[in-house]
Amino acid sequence: MDLLSSLVSPGGRLSTSDHASVVSINIFVALLCACIVIGHLLEENRWMNESITALAIGLCTGFFILLTTGGRSSHIMIFSEDLFFIYLLPPIIFNAGFQVKKKQFFRNFMTITLFGAVGTMISFLIISFGSIELFKKLDIGPLELGDFLAIGAIFSATDSVCTLQVLNQDETPLLYSLVFGEGVVNDATSVVLFNAIQNFDLVHIDTGIAFQVVGNFIYLFISSTLLGALTGLLSAYIIKKLYFGRHSTDREVAIMILMAYLSYMLAELLDLSGILTVFFCGIVMSHYTWHNVTESSRVTTKHAFATLSFIAELFIFLYVGMDALDIDKWKFVSSSPGKSISVSAILLGLIMVGRAAFVFPLSLLSNLFKKSRNEKIDFKQQVGVTIWWAGLMRGAVSMALAYNQFTRSGHTQLHGNAIMITSTITVVLFSTVFFVVLILQVFGLMTKPLIRLLLPSHAKSSQNACSEPSSPKSLLSPLLGNGQASDFEEGSLIVTPRPPSLRMLLSTPTHTVHHYWRKFDDAFMRPVFGGRGFVPFVPGSPTERSVHGFQ
Repeated sequence: MDLLSSLVSPGGRLSTSDHASVVSINIFVALLCACIVIGHLLEENRWMNESITALAIGLCTGFFILLTTGGRSSHIMIFSEDLFFIYLLPPIIFNAGFQVKKKQFFRNFMTITLFGAVGTMISFLIISFGSIELFKKLDIGPLELGDFLAIGAIFSATDSVCTLQVLNQDETPLLYSLVFGEGVVNDATSVVLFNAIQNFDLVHIDTGIAFQVVGNFIYLFISSTLLGALTGLLSAYIIKKLYFGRHSTDREVAIMILMAYLSYMLAELLDLSGILTVFFCGIVMSHYTWHNVTESSRVTTKHAFATLSFIAELFIFLYVGMDALDIDKWKFVSSSPGKSISVSAILLGLIMVGRAAFVFPLSLLSNLFKKSRNEKIDFKQQVGVTIWWAGLMRGAVSMALAYNQFTRSGHTQLHGNAIMITSTITVVLFSTVFFVVLILQVFGLMTKPLIRLLLPSHAKSSQNACSEPSSPKSLLSPLLGNGQASDFEEGSLIVTPRPPSLRMLLSTPTHTVHHYWRKFDDAFMRPVFGGRGFVPFVPGSPTERSVHGFQ
């Protein structure tokens, strides 16, 4: 009763603070709707997508609020790291794992791990030590060693969401798989590094501390992956045994959504990487759980996860645009705008150098272990719009980590911290705008044609041939399958040309890791956890209907 009386005024109306919150939420939801509508109209005219539209609308809204409030504020909601990491990030990462083409992802898993883990470490070291040397000359404020190392972790986190807007999973499966997979592992690595910096004693840093950080990352990577896989398997087992669809499809949809979110929160509770956990939970759910539900639930879950991810992305971009004009942060750097610009320029330069320092060497290293020419990263794929360029953008993860390190409840009173916050905003906006919006006319709209120009035609056709079809058919492909999806394409009206070597590989199974995984999956995993071909015959089940359809 006390809680209700605190929310409601004596006249039966909401209190002033709650009324302001309701107004803010209404405005924000209306802006999200505007982002979708305007983004659709602009995309129809080949200008930009909803995400970039949200960023632009956020900037315009922030400017309008600045004018109406007399320069006191530029946003209607206060930035919260909990809001980002607990509510917005999980649906984005889960949907990424749920929709990923598993065969391409696991075929390039070692390369993805090299780029996402080892590459992020290299970038982290270059940005950290580069900022130590260069920022001290600028005298931006009393930053400690932990702050410089945090800067390395903050700006090592790429923004794969923006990048994937201009890459196509079907046209360039190898590039998409590498950039997409690296983005997920990169974000997880950056967050792990950032948390390690907060937890370790950096005053007496030595080689032992460095080995502890590396060992801690390996432990988190393996533990988080296993937790995500186990949660996904548990959901598959529950749905397979109980088969909720006999009575209510709502229950099986609800259990999938809740267990996906549970995997992320369990990881956070156990101090593991929620990003890796929910990503691999999505992969396992798409391979087992998704095939155990009814046909209507399959359609519902596929679109529900995609919709939640889409709204979360728009929310992030919209808020980043609004928060960029927060007057409180810019007041501290108004007396020295040159320093802020210099810091931003140095950070952009270090990001480019750090990216180049691992992309090219690690690409060569990866090629040494690739036997097939079509799976190698040739030189043309390492320039322009490809792997190096794709990782230059910085986004919401960098923003959230910067707020965590340099502010308290979104505010700071220190000159050096204010410079780092405004520089982070500048880098995020510049990398997004320059590499997506401004380049959209000169370069972005030419991304796909340029990829076609850079990649040889035989490479593109072979890549398409060896990749499984796009969703939802991609979700019907077995994990680490050996080309069964491609055989499906040959049986349809559209026949995809294949090189003779690939046809021979498909017709004569070899003893590869894919081959052994499929034997293990068919013999032990699917009979227990379900999946395509192993759903029990329950009256009205999707298996019974599909079997009757083939008779």
